[in-house]
Amino acid sequence: MKKNNTKSEAAKPLDLDLRPGQSIELLKELHILTREGKLNQDSRRKLKQVLHLYQFIEKILKELAEETSASESQGLTLADHGAGKSYLGFIVYDLFFKVLSEGHIYGIETRAELVEASRALAQRLDFKRMVFLNTSVAESSQSDQMPSQIDVVTALHACDTATDDAIAFGLLKKARAMVLVPCCQAEVAAKLRQNKALNLSRTPLAELWRHPLHTREIGSQLTNVLRCLYLESKGYTVTVTELVGWEHSMKNELILARYTGRPKAGAADRLQALLTEFGLTESLASRYP
Repeated sequence: MKKNNTKSEAAKPLDLDLRPGQSIELLKELHILTREGKLNQDSRRKLKQVLHLYQFIEKILKELAEETSASESQGLTLADHGAGKSYLGFIVYDLFFKVLSEGHIYGIETRAELVEASRALAQRLDFKRMVFLNTSVAESSQSDQMPSQIDVVTALHACDTATDDAIAFGLLKKARAMVLVPCCQAEVAAKLRQNKALNLSRTPLAELWRHPLHTREIGSQLTNVLRCLYLESKGYTVTVTELVGWEHSMKNELILARYTGRPKAGAADRLQALLTEFGLTESLASRYP
């Protein structure tokens, strides 16, 4: 009897809150669980972020499914940019797409070895409607392996301007929703640093980024504010919230955008006003057309 209990505990970790039907084998393959079914602290943090993000994505997917009539549905589509090892894509497929008869997840990643590993894992798990592309976020929009329209665009910790590329992809593909967790927003900080002397003479606001640490923080904050305004100007409603507690990750800002087709009045004007005020109009003109 004691032996049987031990096996049961190994099969289902006591400290892991699993959903009905969730694949233990997937969690082991992703090295979230050990082969014995145990969870280490680093994996716990990673899993907590991904599962918490999944809760937002699941709500959106259910809403979109309800909005789509059976006659026009070819199945929901999700593009995951900067997929890495595709933790997020595999979890979403396992918990949502696996039980559906249609719908695809596309993982976009530049590192060929990670793409090949994800393809092999999807084959082993019989996740037939997962497609992995070895390409950049920017180039993926032109790939003939991608459909002309994508329902949901995700980008979890896509570095620096890759989040902007994901937004551009979403706009081109007429995405009905975008779920973004930006990371390493260095572009704007570099522009602020470049023009620091000129801006200090031009406006007292430049004191906000006179010191290097403040330059990085203001650059990061401003980057995401500009992204939100840009999405609103293109007809999306935007919600900004925390992904998980700050003790788990400093890259913690979650941007949720849902397409309404009604551009927010004044969003484009405020976007341009901020670019002017911070001396970024010329350098970021192509970023926010």
